Amino acid sequence: MDRKAPQFSNHGCRLNAYETEAMKELATAAGLGDAIIINTCAVTGEAVRKARQDIRKRARENPNARIIVTGCAAQTEPGTFAAMPEVAHVIGNTEKMQADTWAGLALGGEPVQVDDIMSVTETAGHLIDGFGTRSRAYVQVQNGCDHRCTFCIIPYGRGNSRSVPAGVVVEQIKRLVDKGYNEVVLTGVDLTSWGADLPGTPPLGDLVRRILKLVPDLPRLRISSIDSIEVDEALLEAIASEPRLMPHLHLSLQAGDDMILKRMKRRHLRDDAIRFCEDARKLRPDMTFGADIIAGFPTETDAMFANSLDLIEACDLTWLHVFPYSPRQGTPAAKMPAVHGPTIKDRAAQLRKAGAAQVQKHLAAQIGQTHDVLMESPTMGRTAQFAEVTFETGQPEGQIVRTQIKAATETQLRA
Repeated sequence: MDRKAPQFSNHGCRLNAYETEAMKELATAAGLGDAIIINTCAVTGEAVRKARQDIRKRARENPNARIIVTGCAAQTEPGTFAAMPEVAHVIGNTEKMQADTWAGLALGGEPVQVDDIMSVTETAGHLIDGFGTRSRAYVQVQNGCDHRCTFCIIPYGRGNSRSVPAGVVVEQIKRLVDKGYNEVVLTGVDLTSWGADLPGTPPLGDLVRRILKLVPDLPRLRISSIDSIEVDEALLEAIASEPRLMPHLHLSLQAGDDMILKRMKRRHLRDDAIRFCEDARKLRPDMTFGADIIAGFPTETDAMFANSLDLIEACDLTWLHVFPYSPRQGTPAAKMPAVHGPTIKDRAAQLRKAGAAQVQKHLAAQIGQTHDVLMESPTMGRTAQFAEVTFETGQPEGQIVRTQIKAATETQLRA
């Protein structure tokens, strides 16, 4: 018989959303239809505050439901959530991906089940065949991070880096293509570290080339956020020679000033970022870049910020994710001299304004060009470079449509 599915609330990154899909199957199979499961994010103090707010709201709306809290914030500060009267159980990031955990919760279970994430050596990438819309599927190939950037709590929520073996990834993608998906996105916490813990330490580029070789019917392969300093030769070769690898890379840059990058404990300098973008564009002239940039990191002066602002043009970045710095308890950066709050807000606004201008420049250059557009809905799809395209007449959802761009707004192309 059909089991009642529990309610889920997902916070944070794409990887969390991926794992929520796996938990839905595990919790439903265990018979936890009366539960509400909150999958939390720990990336900022604000993310933790929003998770607590969500818990209280759902408890008010569902007074008889059993609330189970998991995710990165549950892993890094289980006591915070265990102390909330609304919360029945707190489970860690490893425990949430194990069928035994959910079966145990169905029988009652311990209030707090959070083990040492640093002892975990495998990732549960085999649990689901990706997730996403009808047009695009996301496949987890890596989890955790071995680096210790001074602003980041995520390694303590996710553990050390561990990879899904290439054979498992390829088989997943074959099944997704058989189901009709025309684009697959590879995801992870630190994607460019994929393979470092596998026999022979294969680089990410080997995985990409293997997927494209062994799944010839996959029309489009996309890579999510990467660390440009860790990009290997095989990946550069794939960028240059594989048209099915999308010409869109999202870079974890964070800043454009060398002193700030050192205080962040990043592994690249400003010139490394600029050089990578130049080299990638030589290999693939239609390449576009997104980037994460933090505004107002501790000790950032006006001159240091100017270097980050200038990096947008120096790297010719298009799609920006701007993060106003907020201190995360337990990280070294939280103890550094802070930038004044209004200054952080103003710098973030300047970065977003510069980013919006870059988007407009990119879109204007596409007018008159022909693009293959993957339809996400009957009237909206995305180019290989991830620009939104709107259509006046309905198109087949999930299919790739070749069209000429007729016009552009500030944020979209018009076919």
